Amino acid sequence: MVGVVISKNGLEIRLTAERWAHIVEAHDYMAGNQDLVLETIESPDMIVQGDKNELIALKYYAKTSISSKTMAVIYKEEDSGGFIITAFLTSKPDKIIIKKGVLWKK
Repeated sequence: MVGVVISKNGLEIRLTAERWAHIVEAHDYMAGNQDLVLETIESPDMIVQGDKNELIALKYYAKTSISSKTMAVIYKEEDSGGFIITAFLTSKPDKIIIKKGVLWKK
């Protein structure tokens, strides 16, 4: 287990070693951004609806390992808790927001 945080819905969301390896393999620039991934779930700027019942937490960071970006963390919530599916940095969060629809905003 890499980390566990509490979502806005009060559920424990897990980041497993397997998922973290998947994230870093798919997006090598994510290495070293584990804390930002967990912080984005715990304290998002907004939560957007995903395609298959998952949620997307978005949080803007003025400074990341590559520049100012918005962290997007896709995660699933279930009765027993939840888990992170993937995460990435984007300079175009509006595309995600417009396509999906905002569920919660800070």
